[in-house]
Amino acid sequence: MQIDPSLHSVADNYKLLTNLVVPRPIAWVSTLSPSGVVNLAPFSFFNAVGANPLYLIISIGLNDAGGIKDTAKNILANGEFVVNMVTEELFDAMNISAADFPPDLSELTVAGLHTAPSAHINAPRVNEAKVSLECKLHSSQPLGSNTLFIGEVVMFHVADHLMGPRLHINNFAPIGRLGSPSVYCRTADRFDVARISYAQWQKDQKDH
Repeated sequence: MQIDPSLHSVADNYKLLTNLVVPRPIAWVSTLSPSGVVNLAPFSFFNAVGANPLYLIISIGLNDAGGIKDTAKNILANGEFVVNMVTEELFDAMNISAADFPPDLSELTVAGLHTAPSAHINAPRVNEAKVSLECKLHSSQPLGSNTLFIGEVVMFHVADHLMGPRLHINNFAPIGRLGSPSVYCRTADRFDVARISYAQWQKDQKDH
């Protein structure tokens, strides 16, 4: 079946895209407003895009009233943000933080969470998160009704029990977003397959 997005509504196209490009990690972004309110909101248009320097991207759409969301306002105002990763025990708090709270009410307070200081930026991280990434804004780009933010990771915060030898991460299983409006997945079920070289592939063909 072929589906031409030009023949469908924005809502239908959003549904198709977010149900087909899966799973997506969730960036639980904490920012600081100019008045000092800590904002916390989840975004699944998110991923890592570079290792040298360390870059990640978050795409933030408009709110239901068609205005700029608090997270985007704060990133543009301060040039910094923290990506906190969502593990299963934090799912309910993450879901609460997605509600359209007024700008002067911190989602952390409502969700029963606590802040922890960052090392290189002013925006705090979520104390209960097992992994947090401090980011400084590299650049932003309007993309239709979304704004794409490119952040440089300037500090990793990783729970001690997740760390193995040589920076190996053990038993980290964040929640992923599967589809709209509210489908998620666990990432505990996984498998490990080593990549092969071209030379190995050639050898395998000859052996067959």
